Parts: sequence; structure tokens; C-alpha cells
Amino acid sequence: MEIVNIEAGTFKEMITSIRLLKEKLENLKGRKTSKSLDDWMDNQEVCMTLNISQRTLQAMRSNGTLSFSQIDRKTYYRRQDVIRLIEKGKKR
Repeated sequence: MEIVNIEAGTFKEMITSIRLLKEKLENLKGRKTSKSLDDWMDNQEVCMTLNISQRTLQAMRSNGTLSFSQIDRKTYYRRQDVIRLIEKGKKR
């Protein structure tokens, strides 16, 4: 077990910073955003929904038919964009 000594003033600043961080986290936790995880689909879900291959989905991304967002190497699509694409296809 290691014991670390710090000044009282530094300790009080740390406690204040931790309390502020806790308040900010609680505020963020309380917010409801419209961008919940249920509103997004990954590659596999979109391919299954549209009954298309991964390569076709890539072509749709490339030519701008379907908008997408990337986080690291994972690609996500808004569910409403996929539904809009299905409805557009039905109108034809």
C-alpha cells in the first residue's frame, strides 16, 4: 500500500473538480437525445432490411444514395434514411 501526501489546498481543489464533474455527468445523463442507438443501423442491418449485398451498400454510400456516419471503422446509417429509401423505391 502506497501513501501519498498532498497539500490541503490541492486536496480541496481536487474535491471541487470531482464535484463539478459529477454534476456535469448527472446533467448529461438526464438529457434525452433524439439520437439514441435505436435510431441507427449498422451495415448488416441495412443489408438485411434492403436485401442487398455489402458491395451494393458500399456503392450506395459512394454515389450518395444513402448517407452514413462513421465512428472509427464502423459505419452507421440513420433508420429514417433507410426507411425513406424504401418508400422512394415503392413509389417507382
